[in-house]
Amino acid sequence: MSTDLSALRRLNHDRITAPGVEPAAWMVVLHGIYGSGRNWASIARRFVRARPEWGCVLVDLRNHGSSTGFLPPHTVEACANDVLQLVRAEGIDARALLGHSFGGKVALEYAWHAAIVPDAPHLEQIWVVDSTPALGTPTGTAWRMLRVLRDRPGPFPNREAGIAAVEAEGYARPVAQWMSTNLVPDEAGGLRWRLDADVMEELLRSFFAVDAWDSIDHPPPGCEIHVVKAHDSSVIDPNVQAHIEAAGLATGRVHMHEVEGGHWLNADNPDALQRLLGAYVRLA
Repeated sequence: MSTDLSALRRLNHDRITAPGVEPAAWMVVLHGIYGSGRNWASIARRFVRARPEWGCVLVDLRNHGSSTGFLPPHTVEACANDVLQLVRAEGIDARALLGHSFGGKVALEYAWHAAIVPDAPHLEQIWVVDSTPALGTPTGTAWRMLRVLRDRPGPFPNREAGIAAVEAEGYARPVAQWMSTNLVPDEAGGLRWRLDADVMEELLRSFFAVDAWDSIDHPPPGCEIHVVKAHDSSVIDPNVQAHIEAAGLATGRVHMHEVEGGHWLNADNPDALQRLLGAYVRLA
């Protein structure tokens, strides 16, 4: 792992704090595929108001949001290394990490990167929100979204036309509206997707190919892992849930939580997430 931070491209990020407060520690928040840090801004603002000793760092993962120009390989491991280099370069005391979906597996990968780097902040908690540590076959709604990027690249005359293009592939309007946040102007004045379909496919293939069970079965020293399952989502299947619960019994440091709502819990049930974070996130 390179220590020449000046040679590395830096992830775009925003810091959220309670007004007039300098946090004692930071929670780094990692979004899902096709997302950006701002997807979690509402949750972050609520959290720091309730727990002003904490701040949140909302990260745009590589080639998402404003984190552009990152070179291959585009993998879960590369994403985790990007985050580690960010917190080291910026001097962020990242004691907690929250990752949703794709970001959840990045968070688990980050844990072991951080554990072996001498000057990395000591990680006390990982929150994995509706993400599986298991291997899998590329499938599901995120995988199908690649077809939108490839078959309907634009340009679109306006945002509504981009939303309609996503809906035409069978996605519900709220998903299409969220996806439309990835539309940016092109040179001719139209709108195109800022996401590169080939890069997104490489990241997704890596997600499905990475086995992150070691982080669940053997959490890094001094670190707790909290896995949040969305009741109406199939991302965490019964076998995966049983494995996570068994790891909790074996280690005492892995906790399984199930809450009402669908995969996009930050929109579906933010109150439940807020209650969990308020109850369990603490300074050592």
